[in-house]
Amino acid sequence: MKTILIVDDQPGIRLLLEEVFTNEGYQTATARNGMEAFEKVRECEPDLILLDMKIPGMDGIEILKKLKADCSRIKVIMMTAYGEKNLIEETISHGAVRYFTKPFDIFEVLRIVKQLLQD
Repeated sequence: MKTILIVDDQPGIRLLLEEVFTNEGYQTATARNGMEAFEKVRECEPDLILLDMKIPGMDGIEILKKLKADCSRIKVIMMTAYGEKNLIEETISHGAVRYFTKPFDIFEVLRIVKQLLQD
């Protein structure tokens, strides 16, 4: 079973994504911030991470850089409320495979995640 880690400081987003992916048969874990995210990565070794760009304490790009340095095999999708081209390009240059701008279409996120996690 594939595992997805959802990293977002907004409880509603975490809950929605967790419910959607659990209902689709994925194992899920959630984290509210960067420190929790790194703990969860060590615990559950996710196949994919949905990572919010703006998280208190450590922003998404910092988290992305550290994740890719430690576990380059994990696919990371960035989620952001900001559609700024330079931020999006920066996340891709640091190893994110995709990005979604909030509010996102949950069915589009699900479709992309399924594509990325196909065996």
